[in-house]
Order: sequence, then C-alpha cells, then structure tokens
Amino acid sequence: MTKLEVGKKAPAFTLPDETGAKVKLSDLAGQWVVLYFYPKDDTPGCTVEACDFTSGLAGFEKLDAVVLGCSADSAESHRKFIAKFKLKIKLLSDSDHAIMEKYGAWGEKNNYGKKSMGIIRSTALIDREGRLAYHWPTVKAAGHADKVREKLAELRAE
Repeated sequence: MTKLEVGKKAPAFTLPDETGAKVKLSDLAGQWVVLYFYPKDDTPGCTVEACDFTSGLAGFEKLDAVVLGCSADSAESHRKFIAKFKLKIKLLSDSDHAIMEKYGAWGEKNNYGKKSMGIIRSTALIDREGRLAYHWPTVKAAGHADKVREKLAELRAE
C-alpha cells in the first residue's frame, strides 16, 4: 500500500465522472481538491458521507474547494446514486483501483475478523499547487465532511 506524504505532489489522476467526462487533477490546479474514496454507491455509510458532503458543499465552495467522491462503481451506478439522493458532488469511477492504490485507498480490510481486499474509506486534501495538504487514511462516514471542511479552513488560514 502506498504511503502518502503531506507536502509532496499528490498522485496524478484522470478518471471519468458520472457523465463519462474525464476529470484530471492537473485541470483543477488553482483550487483545493477534496478527494474522498468510498466503498460502494447507495450503501448506508457511503450515502451518509455523500449526503454530508453535498449538504456542506456551499462551505467547501466558499473555501475554493471542489469535492470529488471516488469508488469502483460505474458511471451509470453513480448517476443513479446522484439522482436518488440529489447529490451535488462529482463522483469518479476507478474500476481497476489504480488511483485508489496510489492514494492508499485500496488494500486489506478486516471486517469482523474476515480479511479481504477492498476500498478503504479515506480522504486526501490537495492544495492549489497539487500537493497533498492532509490525508485521512481511514475515516468514519458520519461527520467526516465537517472535519474535512474544518481542516481545509485551518490550512487556508495558515
């Protein structure tokens, strides 16, 4: 599993969003980027997290940040998830887990004593220059969006 280092360039990515459009990290230069990884569309924890990021989106926009969710789900699955919960964030598809691996979001999980490979709920905060500003290697869905927004406000104030 990749170890991300705060202050270093964030791993580059180009991934399709829910419409199939390519989203490139380099195209987002000049903005803060919240890139959060989650296991599966329309599951309880992932829904809580996506809805929290959506309801807090105005706060992120005031801080000049774009919020991107990323899972292995297809664009079609993302579109259904967005429509069902009226999400206002972009959802990216990383079907082969290549970007997740670079961000430490793919690896061994231990679920009630059963080990398996899977998506690790985590978040990377990337600054305007494309450097990793902060990393949450594992997160709990509920309340996480608020913690990310608070950290972003703190880092922007420095």
